[in-house]
Amino acid sequence: MTTQIDSQVQVSTKDASEPSFASVLQSRRSVRKYDSSFVVTEQEIRELLETATKAPSSSNMQPWRFLVVTDAELKQKLVPIAFNQQQVAEASAIVIVLGDLEMYKLSEQIYGQAVEAGYMTKEVADNFAANSTKMYPSLPADRLKSLVAFDTGLVSMQLMLAVRAKGLDTVPMGGFNHDQLKEFFGISDRYMPTLMLPIGKAAAEGHPSTRLPLDEITFFNKM
Repeated sequence: MTTQIDSQVQVSTKDASEPSFASVLQSRRSVRKYDSSFVVTEQEIRELLETATKAPSSSNMQPWRFLVVTDAELKQKLVPIAFNQQQVAEASAIVIVLGDLEMYKLSEQIYGQAVEAGYMTKEVADNFAANSTKMYPSLPADRLKSLVAFDTGLVSMQLMLAVRAKGLDTVPMGGFNHDQLKEFFGISDRYMPTLMLPIGKAAAEGHPSTRLPLDEITFFNKM
């Protein structure tokens, strides 16, 4: 990050204690054992989510919704829903990432904010909102779900990196009973659970893992 002093000189304002982006990427692990005595505050969670929501999304519809669980009794009740994975009870917080299948209903608000910020004219915003409210409901259900799942994946990855940048840990969990989760919290069919994300302080380091060689997964100009 830099602060512009004049048109010719820029001075870095990056805190020397902040980890580099490369170190955040390299040190992120899927952690499954957490220090149950460690607490991430609500304010800290809000700040992490605020950072995560800078992620891109289709038409800027921002279809992600977050159900944050910090109550110890509730977390314990989530364990069987999560196929008895104990990190759900041990982590300080569980962020359940939901996809809003009717996100287009907020089109006017989303584009209205862009007008207020000076990013687009009202005419352009009205056109975008009209197109969004017409297009998204007309999509096949599978296509809409795929699009929303993709966007919630983007925000989830951004959240995991934001958490790691604070020296904390996560593990992305797609392995849980989605129907039981919806029933437990009374979640309507408008919202599609996509991920459970425990957040907390590791009690044991996550295992390192390998990746396929780049030459086996990358193609330039032809397959």
